[in-house]
Amino acid sequence: MGLFVKRTSAGNAAPLYSLGMHKTMLVVGLGNIGKKYEKTRHNIGFEAVEKLTFSQEGNWQDKKDLKCQLAQITIGDTRVIAIKPTTMMNLSGQAVVAVTSFYKIATRDILVVHDDLDVNWGQIRLRTGGGDAGHNGIKSIIKSLGGEFGRVRIGIGPKSPDGMDSADFVLAKFSEGQQKIIPQLINEVESILHEVIASGNLVDETRSWLIN
Repeated sequence: MGLFVKRTSAGNAAPLYSLGMHKTMLVVGLGNIGKKYEKTRHNIGFEAVEKLTFSQEGNWQDKKDLKCQLAQITIGDTRVIAIKPTTMMNLSGQAVVAVTSFYKIATRDILVVHDDLDVNWGQIRLRTGGGDAGHNGIKSIIKSLGGEFGRVRIGIGPKSPDGMDSADFVLAKFSEGQQKIIPQLINEVESILHEVIASGNLVDETRSWLIN
């Protein structure tokens, strides 16, 4: 039995999962390794998972055989394996497969934190399963493992200017105004991650963190 055990949903407020017997969870932050990608929209998943591990005094280690940087922390009575793939975004699934195989983690015990262009800035969406919505990191994980993993989707949309190429937009840095409040946004994501991990409950919902 995995950390999350699926049960019938009773509307948007009903937990989709309840805590099971085995308490190990994989939390994946998506992004690209390298200084030129730091603080870009596409790397906000990295930032959120880094904040989660920092608050728990986790130490990051390079795991070349697992194609990631990895830290282990404990939240409540749950062991959390946190990773940042070093494969570059488009091949993130390779790292996730390597880690899940090594630690014997089921797909339903995975929570992926990532940017989402289809979600407006100021919103954080939680969900389980679904498509990739054009996100290459999610696409790679789905191709490798299937889609039934949890997701914390951090809104970076809408694209501006509208005619800008989406790849250029996500690889650019946040606007000056957004950069000033990124630390507060990351704190909110960290709080959500704590809540989900400690309770074992993942609910499909949208949370509006600030007024756009």
